[in-house]
Amino acid sequence: MKKTAFIMLLLSSLMIACMASKNGVPGAPGKDATMAVNDTIRIANDKLEYEIIIIDPGFSSWFNSYAKPRNYYSQPYLEARNSTWVSAWNIRASSPLQYGNLYGMRIDYDSNIDYGYEVNYMLYNYLTYFQIVNKVQLGGFAPRI
Repeated sequence: MKKTAFIMLLLSSLMIACMASKNGVPGAPGKDATMAVNDTIRIANDKLEYEIIIIDPGFSSWFNSYAKPRNYYSQPYLEARNSTWVSAWNIRASSPLQYGNLYGMRIDYDSNIDYGYEVNYMLYNYLTYFQIVNKVQLGGFAPRI
């Protein structure tokens, strides 16, 4: 049985997409195309039994337009950003009265586990996208594109 540490988070992104500003997605096609398309991306590290599934309208087009190519960032860089951003995400997810429903569920990310490059790369890009679209900053690092 595969461990699906990120599935619940990324499924909750569908709820987040409903609350996001319709014209606040940089790089996305017109409003109608963004709202009509339900992007789904699955990245799996079968060797380690971890996967990330991203279901969020607009993410795929943003990713194709703005994400740096694979291997642009080192895995330690991605892990450092993900660890900081996920910690901030989890704090906000556990305080919905203070931060609203934007964060949905906690992300089960352990910095002591090697999730592999691809999982870290996609999580990093999703968290970057999330911060830009929702105009929030998780942790001490501002998202860069």
